[in-house]
Amino acid sequence: MPDTVSYAERELALATGRIKYLEQGSGAPVVVLHHSWGSPGWLPFHERLAESHRVIAPDLPGWGGSERPAWAREPRDIAILVGRLLDGVDLDEVKLVGLGFGGYIAAELATMNPSRLHSLTLIGAAGLKPDQGEITDQMMLSHRAYIEESFRDHDTYVRFLGDEEPPEEVRQLWDFSREMTARVTWKPYMFNRRLAPLLPDIKVPTLLIWGEQDAIVPLVCARQFEAGIPDAKLELVAGAGHVVEIEEPERTADLIAGFPG
Repeated sequence: MPDTVSYAERELALATGRIKYLEQGSGAPVVVLHHSWGSPGWLPFHERLAESHRVIAPDLPGWGGSERPAWAREPRDIAILVGRLLDGVDLDEVKLVGLGFGGYIAAELATMNPSRLHSLTLIGAAGLKPDQGEITDQMMLSHRAYIEESFRDHDTYVRFLGDEEPPEEVRQLWDFSREMTARVTWKPYMFNRRLAPLLPDIKVPTLLIWGEQDAIVPLVCARQFEAGIPDAKLELVAGAGHVVEIEEPERTADLIAGFPG
């Protein structure tokens, strides 16, 4: 894992439990919501964004160091709590960025309460039922197989996580994350039929970033988001898989920083 220590570790206490987050930089706020397998920590992607923005990377409620809301049963519940995080930290004109499952949460929040948002960026986002194909079901794979499938190829996975078994703390994070993911995304897996009808009312500028080789959330979902959200802009990243922010950190961060212009 990357070992950058330039960020600060913070915590927000809500009635529903503590939310831990990492923060670095100054300027317009960017809030980054992680994948279903939990936050891998402060990445070169975050560091690049923090050169020009105040970057906040929370552990979603129920993941990582944040307390688990035992009552939560669907992604909208998590989106409500992310909204309370924005309120609690008193963030306005937020660039909200969602990665994979985090994109699902970000989209739900944008349909419910966009009042604190400046823009929305969905990167390989789940949340919609694909018109063709399906979202890869991580529950059918080992942790390692699913994470490796998220990368464009084996060599890129090895460069990030190594060729040996991940350390115990990483495996525990994946176990904990998978349990919470199953709790809120099962039946249907990783999509909500009630989300698509609400997309046309999203008024904030929306950027869609997708790896052309995304093997987790098919490219057709990007096209569906693009068709559903007014004036959404789609950027395809050649040669990238599902974890675009890890494989192409500078390109991804620069797209977010420059949007909506």
